[in-house]
Amino acid sequence: MTPETVIELGQTAMKTTLLVAGPMLAAGMLVGLVISIFQAATHINEMTMTFVPKIVAVFVTLVLSLPWAISQLTRYTEGIFERIGAM
Repeated sequence: MTPETVIELGQTAMKTTLLVAGPMLAAGMLVGLVISIFQAATHINEMTMTFVPKIVAVFVTLVLSLPWAISQLTRYTEGIFERIGAM
């Protein structure tokens, strides 16, 4: 295995990780931003107000994007197995 192959495998792994985790992270950031603006405007500093909506948003996003994420992870895993078989 050449160093270029290892670097390419690492890049592909990082890209797949970002693609799969991206929607959940974006949903959590967006909900957090909206809640923080609401809290700043109303001076309400309730801690549960920040965590519960973020958890719900991330969970809903996970459920909605799960088929796509599974297909991405399956494609990555098949690529890894094909590379192992080609060695």
